[in-house]
Amino acid sequence: MKRPARSLPDTNAIVRYLVADDPALHEKAKEFFDGVRNGGAKAVILESVIAECIYVLTKIYKVPRDKAAGSLIDLLHYAGIANDDRQELIRALSLFSERGLDIVDCILFAKASAAGDHLLTFDADLNKLARGG
Repeated sequence: MKRPARSLPDTNAIVRYLVADDPALHEKAKEFFDGVRNGGAKAVILESVIAECIYVLTKIYKVPRDKAAGSLIDLLHYAGIANDDRQELIRALSLFSERGLDIVDCILFAKASAAGDHLLTFDADLNKLARGG
């Protein structure tokens, strides 16, 4: 049985939706994400896109870490988000907001801890987090 089609929004679509700096593109993105919000459309947001969104929002648009992470967490809670790794991405974004670690390190930690996998790193802050600190 074939699964229903899903969309994979890119960083540009998500940023246009969240920042609304281009009215025409924001409207198109809003129309799409309104459907995702109510579950009428299905979307998967790749972890690479989450990482790039964090970079663009915090470095280019100067959005504070907690606000950027919070906006993406809100998006991941939409009814039509079909990510198998939704909870890990939400945890990674929460850690990013709270701990001041790099988003990729937060994703690695969240994925490793959710799967019970060992995290191999030479990063002192990431090792501290992995040891429960």
